[in-house]
Amino acid sequence: MGIMCINDASLEDTGFSYTMSLIQGKYKMFILYTLMEFKIVRFNELKKYIKTISYKTLSSTLKELESDGLVHREEYPQIPPKVEYSLTEKGKSLIPILDGMCEWGDQHR
Repeated sequence: MGIMCINDASLEDTGFSYTMSLIQGKYKMFILYTLMEFKIVRFNELKKYIKTISYKTLSSTLKELESDGLVHREEYPQIPPKVEYSLTEKGKSLIPILDGMCEWGDQHR
């Protein structure tokens, strides 16, 4: 393998860039962490756990995570409506990363 030149590098083509495209955003990691800790969470419970997020932002962020295949949305046909969120298998594969971030934070705060 030759020496890589910075001019030839393309960060956009890396696994790091792909991962960041899925989890970057003000609240995505908080949502993923909450689902990791509590497994199945209803919409209003997520809002209570993440106090600073607006309902609109929570809704749109959950839709993004769902379309990226990280979060599963289960809707129950009842009145009032009941919707639960959980991690998909793809989302669960992020748990070691989230755990590592927690450990790092505990060691360095």
